[in-house]
Amino acid sequence: MKYLTKLSNLQDYSIGEAHQYFEMILYTSVCFFIPMFIGHPQIAVGIAVNAAIIVAALNLKGYKILPVIIAPSLGALSRGVLFGPFTVYLVYMIPFIWIGNSILLFSFKLFKLKLKKNYLTTLVLGAGMKSGFLFLSAYILYSLSIIPAIFLTAMGIMQLATALGGGIPAYLAQKAKKNLY
Repeated sequence: MKYLTKLSNLQDYSIGEAHQYFEMILYTSVCFFIPMFIGHPQIAVGIAVNAAIIVAALNLKGYKILPVIIAPSLGALSRGVLFGPFTVYLVYMIPFIWIGNSILLFSFKLFKLKLKKNYLTTLVLGAGMKSGFLFLSAYILYSLSIIPAIFLTAMGIMQLATALGGGIPAYLAQKAKKNLY
């Protein structure tokens, strides 16, 4: 647990406490309200949400990352449109989505900030691990007849595409932010 705490406190560059709270509110709002207001297509929603998760990973410390991890699935569930009549099944996936978001976020903390890997390597590793975990989780739940087959695509290739796609605006936003400081 100490290791995760230490890892969660890594930042790309130092920003003040008040600025971190501002960014926490901003990224959490994006992660919650994008699924609420845009809803469809899943690719656009996923890219925006994953970009916010990645930028949060690079800038926020400690507990400030938690709302960013949990907000996207709660926003999608609240709106109830991403999966149409299948949204009720999303409830079963929520804990796995939280873990998947954590995998993406902590992969940036570990590979980019701690191990100093390049951005692209970090993005590919994080996106691959997140989508692999979510697909495996969905496959197990599907195999147990808990969720319908539509979740296999949504939690597999679509997660990979949106995580990789989210890496581009996240990279550009982070680069722009660093140039301001």
